[in-house]
Formats: sequence, C-alpha cells, structure tokens
Amino acid sequence: MKRFVVLGILFTAGTLSISAAALQQAPAAPRVVEVEKLHDNLYMMRGGGGNSAVFITAKGVVVVDTKNPGWGAPLLEKIKSVTDRPVTMIINTHTHGDHVSGNVEFPATVEVVTHENTAKNMETMRPPTGITPAPGAPVNIFKENGGRGLPKRTFKDTMTLGSGNDRIDLYYYGRGHTNGDAFIVFPALRVMHAGDIFSGKNVPLLDAVNGGSGIEIGRTLAKAADTKGVDRIITGHSTVMTVADLKEYAQFNNDFAAAVQAAKKAGRTPDDTATSWKIPAQYKGYAEPQAARLRANVQVVWDETK
Repeated sequence: MKRFVVLGILFTAGTLSISAAALQQAPAAPRVVEVEKLHDNLYMMRGGGGNSAVFITAKGVVVVDTKNPGWGAPLLEKIKSVTDRPVTMIINTHTHGDHVSGNVEFPATVEVVTHENTAKNMETMRPPTGITPAPGAPVNIFKENGGRGLPKRTFKDTMTLGSGNDRIDLYYYGRGHTNGDAFIVFPALRVMHAGDIFSGKNVPLLDAVNGGSGIEIGRTLAKAADTKGVDRIITGHSTVMTVADLKEYAQFNNDFAAAVQAAKKAGRTPDDTATSWKIPAQYKGYAEPQAARLRANVQVVWDETK
C-alpha cells in the first residue's frame, strides 16, 4: 500500500514539474506593431511602448522613437512592409526607455538625434520619478550595448533637417515631462510628433528626476501649440490629435499646477491635496489618474513652489 502511495506522489510531482517546464518554455506573445497611415510618406506605428513616427524621404527613412527593449526589430520589420528604403536616422523625443530602447536594435550606421538635455539623460538612463523598473529590465540599455544607439547629434533650441518636402523641424520650448522634450514637425505634411509631453488626455508623468517640471509643463505646451504650420499631432501613447487639443492640454496642466499651489498656500498637505483633487468638469473624458501618479505629481509641483 505504501508503495502505491509513494508512486502516486512521485507521479504527481513529475506531472507538476512537466507542467512548470512547459510554462517556462511557452513561446512569448508575438510583438505586434500596428500601422496607421497618415500620409503616403508618414506612418504612425503603435505597440511596444510610445508611438513611433516613420517618415519616408528621398534619402531614406527617419524614425521618431523606437519603443521598449526588444521592440526595435519588430518595428524595423514593420517599416519594411511600407517601404524598401533604409532607415538613416532616429530622432528621440525624450529619454524614457519605452521611446529609446529600440535604438540599440537598429544598424549602427543610423544617425541618432536628440535635444542636448536628452542626450545627457540617455547616458545615465535614470528611472523616472515614481517608476520602479520591472524585474530583469536593463539598468542602462546603452551601456549594456557598448554605447550603441546613443545620440551623436544634438540641438539646443531649434534644428532643421533636410529640405523641401523632406524637411523636418525640431523645437525645444522648455521643461515639462522631462528637461529635453523635443517637438518634431514635418512642415510639408503639417504634422507634429509631441512625444510624452502630450502622451494623451491624462495626468502626465512629471519626471523631476530627469528635469521635468509641473509648473513649466503647461507653459511649454502652450508655446508648442503656437508652432506655425501644424494641424495634427502624434501623441506619445494615444491617438492623433489637433492643435485645439494641445491648447486644452496646456490649460489642463496650468490648472493642475495652480490648484496644487493654492492648496499649499492654504496650509494643506500633499497627501490631502492628492486625495481631494478631481479632474475639473471642463476636462470631461480625461483619463482618471492612478493614485500613485497623482500623488507624485502633486509632490513635484509642491517642491517647485516656494
């Protein structure tokens, strides 16, 4: 009798071991990049991190933002489905890993362009304010790849790349999501890529660790909304939006900063302010913030307010 019990236990243990092994060896979910055609030579590509822009020029393809680790290769494959021209340039809107990590999977010959502050931030890749890196995530993907994918060309206030229908204008209007948010404009198409300083209609990530500002972000967005020759805006993580949406978002951030500053002046605490703040009625449809994000943003504005 004991012999059958032991055999039963061994059989059960073996079954569990096989099941565990099968789970460990299960294929990873496919990395699917979705394509939205904005013009014959401009595409927005979603999935695996921030929205990427793919701009096809006479000399090659310019990619704005390259997604999370492991998503550079799928992005490259999807680009090949819309053009046979090689990628010649990457422009990163800011330093965060879900927008720059794919850089290391592109050919080493591809030129990388960023704002000068973003270039410095990418050297260190410090985790953003309020974000704990996932277990096993690269501490610094660029160091792990010998510096591959880091920018070698930067700008301070403005930069123009190419000419005619292939022209790209880069603008820096000040601190916001980080201290290096670049606005990328394709003048011939009247389209701007805003990155995560306008990720969508939501409470933004204010990354003070990488120079972001809860007081300056609204002003920076308002300046961007005054950029001439722009009708549509590729957001960091949402749909394509309008200049009117961008202006509204600037006011939303100004209103948030003002509310936090008023609370501090009234002698309230950051915790009480975060708990009681609600999205104002005029911003109906904005995503409800996670409690941790809201609390972190209140603290950023609080610390900036003297």
